[in-house]
Amino acid sequence: MTATAASIALRLTPPVRYVLRIADTALIHAQRLAEWCGHGPVLEEDIALSNLALDSLGQARALLTHAATLEGQGQDRTYGEDELAFLREEHQFLNLTLVEQPMRKASAHGPGGDFADTVLRNLLVATWLKLLYGRLQGSSDATLAAIAAKSLKEVRYHQQHAADWVVRLGDGTEESARRLRAALARAWPYTAEMFVADEVDAAAAATGLGPSRAELREPWLAEVQAVLAEARADAARPADTPFVSTGTLGRHSEHMGFILAELQYLQRRYPGGAW
Repeated sequence: MTATAASIALRLTPPVRYVLRIADTALIHAQRLAEWCGHGPVLEEDIALSNLALDSLGQARALLTHAATLEGQGQDRTYGEDELAFLREEHQFLNLTLVEQPMRKASAHGPGGDFADTVLRNLLVATWLKLLYGRLQGSSDATLAAIAAKSLKEVRYHQQHAADWVVRLGDGTEESARRLRAALARAWPYTAEMFVADEVDAAAAATGLGPSRAELREPWLAEVQAVLAEARADAARPADTPFVSTGTLGRHSEHMGFILAELQYLQRRYPGGAW
């Protein structure tokens, strides 16, 4: 019987947590986007979403490698991007809960949504990452600053691509506008988590590693609101509520386990397998 790969446990120091929050968000976002491969509404968009997924995966790989380096400092063993992606347990993933949510109707693991859910989420996440990467270019961590500079070019395009679709749907037919409003109602409650500052953010700001998430809220809201206004959907934006999701604390929605089951299966089933 084939052995199953054992999980790893990381020393989640504040700098490691800070980098993993970005890396894991990019990784799970890529996984969700990749689900659209072969299912896009038109061929061009099928290819576009696959390319967005590859961009996000590339960002995740660079950030996971750097997180592994930070985690291994002073240790007698080191991990790499593969171990961090494939051998961590769910509670050690620190991504935004928003990117876990199923956004395609064909998902077997939840109610999901449709194309409107996906492009709206792409707008919300890409805008957040664009602002974050922009500030991380001045990080005291030279490696993180370099990763941010490269990634910023990609997420600028992701934001523009998503914004074009949000406007097209919101200012299109009655049906497309209805779908966009429904997607906004589903996604918006999860956005509060993007801006909750905690001790990890405080440590990053104090050392110059990166900005506190709270700093991003006002510029993010201004950019997103401008797109929603152009899409004639700004009035449909839900009111803020006390609810705050907790993926960046390692407490996830019911969808995360299904994602990891697919993402990690091969490496767990065939430990050490290589192409």
